[in-house]
Amino acid sequence: MDFGYIASGFAVGLLVGITGVGGGSLMTPLLVFLFGFKPAVAVGTDLLFAAITKTGGVWVHHGTHKSVDWKVVSWLSMGSLPFAVGTIYVIKHLMSIGKETTGLITYSLGIALILTACALLIRSVLMRQHTREIEDVVVSTGRFQQMQIPATILTGAILGVLVTLSSVGAGALGTIAILFLFPKMSTLKVVGTDLAHAIPLTAVAGIGHWSLGHVDFTLLGSLLIGSLPGIWIGSHISARIPEKVLRPVLATLLLIIGLKFVLA
Repeated sequence: MDFGYIASGFAVGLLVGITGVGGGSLMTPLLVFLFGFKPAVAVGTDLLFAAITKTGGVWVHHGTHKSVDWKVVSWLSMGSLPFAVGTIYVIKHLMSIGKETTGLITYSLGIALILTACALLIRSVLMRQHTREIEDVVVSTGRFQQMQIPATILTGAILGVLVTLSSVGAGALGTIAILFLFPKMSTLKVVGTDLAHAIPLTAVAGIGHWSLGHVDFTLLGSLLIGSLPGIWIGSHISARIPEKVLRPVLATLLLIIGLKFVLA
C-alpha cells in the first residue's frame, strides 16, 4: 500500500463528499498527472473504484429512501451496458492489431471532463428550476412521451461509450441526462436513479478493462482505504462550505484539465 495513493483517495473522497462531484472526474486526472499512470490503467482502475464506492449510496437510496426509479434504470442500462461491452471489444480489437489506444482514451477523457465541467456549472440552475414542478409516481413522466423509451436507451448508449472510454460521466453527466429526460422526477429520485444506473455501468466497463490488463489492484485497494473515510467526513462538513464558491472552482479546474487532455 502506498501512502500517496491512500492520501489521494482521501482527498478525492473528501471533495466527493463535499461537492457530490463524481470521483472519476477527479481521480483519473490525478492518477495520470500526479502519479504518471497510463490513461488506460487510470480509467480501468477508477471504473472499479466507482462501482464499489457507489454501491453504498444506492443501498441508502433504495433501502432507506425508496428513491430509485428502476424502470428508468433498466431503459438506460439497455443502451449503456451493450455499448460499454462493444466499446471494450473495439479497444481489444485495436490492441490486437497493434493500434495505439492511448490517444483515443486520452481524447475521450478530455471531452468527458469538459462536458462534466459544463454540467457542474448548469446543474445548480437546472436543480432550481427542477424543484418548481415535480411529481412522485412509480414511473416518472418523460419529456418525449411516445419516444421516451428510445430516447432514454439512446442516452444510455452515449453514456456507456463515454464512461467506458474515460471513466467520467456516470455521475454529473448522468444526472443532467436524467433531469433533461424526466423533468418532473423528484430530485431525490434523480440522484438515486443515477447512482443505481452507474453501478452496473462502471462494473461492466471496469471488468472489461480488467480483462484487457488495465486495472491495478494494489492501487485500487489503496484508493478505497483513503476514499471511504474521506467521503464520510466530506458529507458531514459539506453544509459548512459554500457550494456556490467551491463548485465553480472545481468546474474551472476540470475544464482546464480537459482542455489539456484534448490538446495533448
